Amino acid sequence: MPSGSSKPVAEAVAETARVATRERPARGRGRASDVFGGELRRRDVFPLLVLHLVSREPSFGNRLIEEIEEITQGVITVNPNTMYPLLRELEAKGRIEGRWEHPDKRTRRFYSITPSGEEEYARLRDELGPFLESMKRTVTLIQREIYGD
Repeated sequence: MPSGSSKPVAEAVAETARVATRERPARGRGRASDVFGGELRRRDVFPLLVLHLVSREPSFGNRLIEEIEEITQGVITVNPNTMYPLLRELEAKGRIEGRWEHPDKRTRRFYSITPSGEEEYARLRDELGPFLESMKRTVTLIQREIYGD
């Protein structure tokens, strides 16, 4: 392998880290969060996906988990202990509205997007677009580095 051939990969990873942390300062002991997931995924990507899915049609927690796994072909898995607090938080902020399937008993709770949620969905799409594009470039460069053209 020629010397310096990993430079584009290193630059792409650095750019992804810059985009991921541009508007959010690093937490902890001065280190940036894992740009391939971790905190960013929980804080921004999951709400974006949930708002996207409920903007198409009302849905319930377990179905949202299944849809995210289908969309990502299992690369991103969502634990119910992540999904349900997120749904409660989005509902408390007025981004989604939940209704029980059968109001007289606690069955499935269907969530739909609110006007405030539509605004947040548009904001997250705009904010995360550059990050997702940089992730795509980074993964492509890593693949090229490892497997060739």
